[in-house]
Amino acid sequence: MLAAPLITPSGMTLDDLTRVLLIGSVVMLVAVAAVRLSVRSGLPSLLIYLGIGLALGNAGAGIQFDSASLTRVLGYAALVLILAEGGLTTSWSNIKEAVAPAALLSTVGVIVSVLVVAVAAHALLPLSWTISLLMGAIVTSTDAAAVFAVLRNVPLPRRLSGMLEAEAGFNDAPVVILVVAFSAQGVPGGESLGPLELLWLAVLELGGGAVVGVTVGWLGGQLLKRVAGGSSALFSIGVVTLTVFAYALGAAAHVSGFLATYLSALVLGNMGLPNRTSFQSFGNAMGWIAQIGLFVMLGLLADPFRLDEQLVPAIVIGLVLLLVARPLSVIASTVWFRMSWRDQAFLSWAGLRGAVPVVLATVPLTTGTPDTEWIFDLVFMLVVIFTIVQAPTLGWVARRLGLVEQVHSVEVDLESTTLVEIGADVVQVSVGAHSRLHGVAVFELRLPKGANVTLIVRDGEGFVPGQHTTIRHGDRFLVVTTSKVRGRTERRILEVSRGGRLAGWP
Repeated sequence: MLAAPLITPSGMTLDDLTRVLLIGSVVMLVAVAAVRLSVRSGLPSLLIYLGIGLALGNAGAGIQFDSASLTRVLGYAALVLILAEGGLTTSWSNIKEAVAPAALLSTVGVIVSVLVVAVAAHALLPLSWTISLLMGAIVTSTDAAAVFAVLRNVPLPRRLSGMLEAEAGFNDAPVVILVVAFSAQGVPGGESLGPLELLWLAVLELGGGAVVGVTVGWLGGQLLKRVAGGSSALFSIGVVTLTVFAYALGAAAHVSGFLATYLSALVLGNMGLPNRTSFQSFGNAMGWIAQIGLFVMLGLLADPFRLDEQLVPAIVIGLVLLLVARPLSVIASTVWFRMSWRDQAFLSWAGLRGAVPVVLATVPLTTGTPDTEWIFDLVFMLVVIFTIVQAPTLGWVARRLGLVEQVHSVEVDLESTTLVEIGADVVQVSVGAHSRLHGVAVFELRLPKGANVTLIVRDGEGFVPGQHTTIRHGDRFLVVTTSKVRGRTERRILEVSRGGRLAGWP
């Protein structure tokens, strides 16, 4: 009796469970180890995870997976966690000045990019106008996972890093609306929406999603502070659950659940909740699990024996997207803010694609749009090829354009319950090779009252500085500051880095 296999209602035995856990744990361990390779090469880890999926699929280990509908469902679930992680770990102070241009880039820029790609696809491939517009919508969205992973390792000015992070969080929502609408129009007898009707639908869904997201984030955060116990683990579960609830509530109300997720997470991450580091770390872990699972699944779904058939079309559409559509969308969205041509050039090159376009390529398959099976293969190839081209070169492009900050500050990940209660922050500053902080004594920084340099790490050795300790190239130092003067402190450090010890004198 004990030797008989236990059968679950779904027909899965304990032996099946053992095999799934064995394969899954090996995949996760390989994925974790692959992060170091990703950091060294500059390539987003998504390429490695896609490769793992291909190796496990029918051309490798022989695992059969061909369900586009399941891919879409699980893909949406993963994107919710990825957007939640992005919102929870994004500092409002870093992006608030970039919200307006990022919002235009996520709306006006999306429309421009979709139209340009659609014209190219109609003329060069050639495709019908409906399928061309569908193709443009699928490949337009920048990917939150790719952007968050790569850009946080490039010391960009806050105006650029904030804009790219905000855009990646915002633009999934309008793109999903367009992809679903164009897919439905491609179905024989499907509902066809005119441009004004589509615009009104987008306004309603995005506006409703924004209201749901901000409301759930604020009210949920206030509720958690009152009812959650002292356990940071349970508090973290509550915070991430609220972001998922925001998506579910938005989707149930037929508004943008993705925008609701990101905005609720952004509110929760910036409203001064206790256990901030704990729930940010938990959200980050969930985001990593979602990324790994999503990209491996997409690799499983891809058929490497068919991918080469879409190599040339993928390169054609990708070049149009990178060299024409993206620059025009950036110009149309940022011309109102008097951005320099250098900033516009970098924004054009930094439009990274990732899992979102590949997941959206399954939408026409699940809605029954005829003759669209090839779109998944084309988008898969486009993402792989242009990620290899763009991601490793971002740092080089930023340096060539003179956009790399010579002093780079990031918030230090500490358990922040006590810090929140006393209204304090800890900031880590890295001194670049050409920063004019070199040779400046600590007292010459003239930091605002309430801010102090507490530790300098030099050549791997840490020490507590005195007022006359001089800062050198390559140093990293910690500044403890009250939350009230943190912004002034960062601006002052940046000012001295650019202008030297006399910066700010009359």
